[in-house]
Amino acid sequence: MINSTRRVLLGSVLVFVTSTCAGADAQNGLSIEQVKDGLYAIIGSGGNVGVRVSPEGVILIDDKFPQNFSEIQELVSQVSDQPVRYVINTHHHGDHTGGNVGFIDIAEVIAHQNARDNMIRGNQDAPPRVVFNDQTAVYLGGVEVRAFYMGRGHTNGDVVIYFPDLKTVHGGDLLHGIAPFIDYGNGGSSSGWVGTLNNILALDFDTAIPGHGAMMDRNDVVNFRNQMEAVRAHMTALIRSGMPKNEASVRIRTQDLSWTMQEDGLLMQRSIPGFYDEIAAELQQ
Repeated sequence: MINSTRRVLLGSVLVFVTSTCAGADAQNGLSIEQVKDGLYAIIGSGGNVGVRVSPEGVILIDDKFPQNFSEIQELVSQVSDQPVRYVINTHHHGDHTGGNVGFIDIAEVIAHQNARDNMIRGNQDAPPRVVFNDQTAVYLGGVEVRAFYMGRGHTNGDVVIYFPDLKTVHGGDLLHGIAPFIDYGNGGSSSGWVGTLNNILALDFDTAIPGHGAMMDRNDVVNFRNQMEAVRAHMTALIRSGMPKNEASVRIRTQDLSWTMQEDGLLMQRSIPGFYDEIAAELQQ
């Protein structure tokens, strides 16, 4: 893992909280840490927020919960005297898009078409006004921020944010420090996730901001991809051996795969029934 080179505290206490999904506690304090020159991450409850500063304004990647709006603004003001001009949502979940309700009136909010559709279907507030399908970019004050749709994974609307001059990506919940959540109700796919991770790895980067958890380096992303492949192979072998669906959440556990041992991880809490069905369907083809 990459150690941050600078941390700016809001108040006197630095609190690191890893939240796993929308609806997690949003009352803990946030902190901002430098990732690269001109790029910061706001850490705490909800998804990790990317903060790319420029002489003409700030570009945010995600914006946590509605109640985090003011705190995010305060933290941004500690690293830039410019206003937030753009917010790019990595996907639709409320711990990454909740702050849209505050930013929609002062900045342009951008997301993939599928993410906006998921927000509309879920009756979420402040869906983005600007959408794209394959890729888009924001150019502001000499800074370039690119957004790519690289395929299904966590949902059907995840985008990867690329800071080419800094060789850094923000993966949203396509990258997770504890264990992934495959949101089958919104188009998630473990098979698609492997392909999407391979597409991420085709980019020239050495640093990654995950949706939750500590900063990653390229090897961490490779290891994340490898575990996704391994857990898929493990479920495939169990189903081929005749394992019924109602035993999957117990029998999938193995010390060789850390995700399966995370009791509070959303792979084990919410993804296993759909994961079983996905692999079983592949074996029927």
